[in-house]
Amino acid sequence: MQFVVQPIGTVRNSRPDIAVTDHWGAVTSTITVDPRFGEDCLLGLADFSHVDVFFVFDRATERPHYRPRPSRGRKDLPAVGVFADRGPHRPNRIGMTTCRITSVNSRVLEVLGLDAATGTPVIDLKPTMIEFQPTAVRQPAWVTRLMAEYFLL
Repeated sequence: MQFVVQPIGTVRNSRPDIAVTDHWGAVTSTITVDPRFGEDCLLGLADFSHVDVFFVFDRATERPHYRPRPSRGRKDLPAVGVFADRGPHRPNRIGMTTCRITSVNSRVLEVLGLDAATGTPVIDLKPTMIEFQPTAVRQPAWVTRLMAEYFLL
């Protein structure tokens, strides 16, 4: 089975280089939604504090997934399978980040902390709702080490 996914918008920010992978916390991004959704497509989204942004790692390549690897190639981290890592080299190259909403104006959404470079296609937006969030998240200690500088300002 195959699916065809069309972008609903595009990311614009100060980060053109997909190889720069840390310090996303202070990055402000603008997502402009395609006109086909109308001027009111984001109506009501400003009532939420956060939005889940789904996007495509359009400049990443897919890697063979048969062998576990350490995240980001860091030899100080354990090797894990593709579904235990959130990197861009995924089977369908889909990314998702929960971002703080800073403004909504017609078809233009401004968010803070989106870890997608400028020009990245956005494939969906969903408001972040408390009821969908887990209450007790567990993760291995190596993830905390890996992410230590990811969202620093």
